[in-house]
Amino acid sequence: MPATPRRTRSDALHNRERLLEVAAQVFAEQGLDAAPAAIAKQAGVGVGTLYRHFPTREALIDAAYRHQLTRVCEKAPDLLAQHPAAEATRMWMEHFLDYATAKSGMSAALNAVIASGVDPYADSRALLTDAVATLLEAGARDGSLRTDVTSDDV
Repeated sequence: MPATPRRTRSDALHNRERLLEVAAQVFAEQGLDAAPAAIAKQAGVGVGTLYRHFPTREALIDAAYRHQLTRVCEKAPDLLAQHPAAEATRMWMEHFLDYATAKSGMSAALNAVIASGVDPYADSRALLTDAVATLLEAGARDGSLRTDVTSDDV
């Protein structure tokens, strides 16, 4: 009889989320050579917990990159719910530029991640395309943005 997949405990999910938040902050402040032990300590977990979630430095960098990008992309619908489409698009672009500026120093580390066999960009394009398409479609519907611009154009 096949084993039933176990659900991740809520504390494990919380620890993973906390590690990703702290890793992104520490990488931004100290660079990508920051000690995993320092990240674990600041997140309030042991090093073993960090390595259970992210067995290599590359896995942690990749997960932190994806996590931050996902958070930026998830802002699009929230901004549209609170602002007109053109304003939401401008605000989202500012969030994205802040993210891109903060991640500009990650290129060497992301190349190391790619060399390890992981493609951090595989899902990134789809996330970005969906977020931009959501904004552009809302703007096209309300007439505040051009209808002939697609997310691929942006």
